This record gives sequence, structure tokens and C-alpha cells, in this order.
Amino acid sequence: MRAIQVQEFGGPEVLVLRQVPDPVAGPGQVVVRLAAADVIFLDTLLRGGWGGEIFPLELPYVPGTGGAGTVTSVGDGVDPAWVGRDVVAHGPGYAELLASDLDDVVPVPQGVGLAEAAALMTDGVTALRLVRHAPAAGGRAPWVLVAAAAGGAGSLLVQLLHDAGLRVIGAARGERKLDLARELGAEVAVDYTQAGWVERVRAATGGTGVDLALDGAGAALGPAVFDTVADGGRFVTYGTSGGQFTTVDPHLAGSRRVEVINELAAGTPDPALVRALLVRVLDLAAQGRIRPAVGATYALADASAAHVALAERATVGKSLLLI
Repeated sequence: MRAIQVQEFGGPEVLVLRQVPDPVAGPGQVVVRLAAADVIFLDTLLRGGWGGEIFPLELPYVPGTGGAGTVTSVGDGVDPAWVGRDVVAHGPGYAELLASDLDDVVPVPQGVGLAEAAALMTDGVTALRLVRHAPAAGGRAPWVLVAAAAGGAGSLLVQLLHDAGLRVIGAARGERKLDLARELGAEVAVDYTQAGWVERVRAATGGTGVDLALDGAGAALGPAVFDTVADGGRFVTYGTSGGQFTTVDPHLAGSRRVEVINELAAGTPDPALVRALLVRVLDLAAQGRIRPAVGATYALADASAAHVALAERATVGKSLLLI
């Protein structure tokens, strides 16, 4: 089969298309012929050698977290009825074929395309994890800021929060991304590259700040996102722009009674939770309540171009490899 292989850590040029042996389904596994593979910003960091203590990789490796396609074969102990079913499967996804444990495979519901399913498999799970931190909509609908609102997870967060009756402020870079945030349900959209954007967020909330800020950016932008939070509010970070998480002075957070949560601090979530959230997000898509904003698609051979666009923040919405 054809697959992208990384033989040494480095820039996008290390993503090389090669012929590698086809995977074979072991006991409890299926092999999936992928139609679309998920591409996330984390892939670009791992390719460069970041995060080995959290996400250990052994060279050479095939990048990716998985994708969506059709089961072509099964291993011992797996019902042959899986063959021919459209599924989402976790594993090294920058390839034509993927072997995955059956526990890491979820059927794609009717009405959801394979590209849509691939776009939801990682960012949809992340978005549902983050939405759990949102306050309930009551007599006064809470304000929530979504930083990186036009990214894969951010664009889903805007939709989920809007669907839950919350007032959403989308923060992003450039008018195209702001337009997408508004289209998906953001009541207010601000460009976080422009001076005074924190003050504009606070002004939109009546001067108090947001009840919850979801920081999908990290690095230098994170402290500014924290500054948008009202006293007594909540700040949740999950962004790793440039490989840097947001750090908040605990004394400052304590003096303002702001709860600070690093969603990634505990590492990868329990596989059973991931599966349950993936089933849920695919069901929401089947109901038409959310849709992935796929903004860029690439051939398998052009994986390096996908990484360049992500690193340059040129992508509006979600990136996929179509195989």
C-alpha cells in the first residue's frame, strides 16, 4: 500500500510517500481501506520531534490518528459481518489501509459521509470533552469565548455551545475565519491579532468578561485569553500553538477566583470515554445539529502541503487527506 512515512523528525519535507507492506488484521482487529484521514495540528508538532514524553513514537512511523473508510478484512474473533461496513477507525491514518483494534472502531451512521466522519473523529471528541466545562444556560445565558474558533475543534465548539443556548464569542485570525465563526453561531467575532481585542470581548459582555474561555491557541495568546474571563469564571486551555501550553499565575487566578483547567494535563482520555464521545458526535452530525467545517482537502501525496498550511495558520476550518 501507499503510505506517508517519517524516517526522521524534521520539517514538512520528511513526510515522504512510500510503498509499505499492507497491514494484516490480527486477533480482535479489522483492516480498513481509508477514504479520508484526519489531519490535526498535533501531527505537525510530533513530526518535528515535540512531545515524545507524552506521545512516544518509534522511527520510522506513519503519522495520523485515524480516518474513515470501509472494512476489508477481519482477524480472529471478529464477526465477518464487519466486512463492507463504513467505519471510523483509530490508528496511523496517513495511509491507504489501516489495521485497528475493534474497540477503536465505530460504525458511521446513515447520513454521515466518510469525509465528515473523519473530520469529527478527533476534534469532535475534543469539543465534547470541552463542552462539559460550560455553565448551564439559565435566566441569563452565559457568555463563552472560543479562541481559535475557526479551527477543527473550535468550529465544532461554536456550534455545540450555540446549540446549548449559550452566547458565543469567536476569536480568530482574519476576516475569513471570523466569517466562519459567525456563520456557525458566534454572536460576536473578534480578531485576536488586533490591538484591543480583549477590551472588545469585555465590552460585548457588558464589561464583566466571559463566564468561560476555551483556549485553543496556547503559547503567547493564552494569557490574553485568560484576561477575558470574568472574576469567578473558568478558563480551560487545550491549545499547544508552537508546542507551548498556556500557563497562568496561580496567585493571579486565585485572587480573581478563576478556575484554571488544562484539559490535556491528564494525558489521553480513557478509550471507553473516547469511543462514547465519538458515537455521540457522529449521532449529532447525523441529526444535522453540527457539521464539520472542512476547509482544506489534500491528496495523500500532498500531506506536507497540509502541514505547511496548518503551521502557517492558513487553513480555515478542518484539514483532511482524501485517499
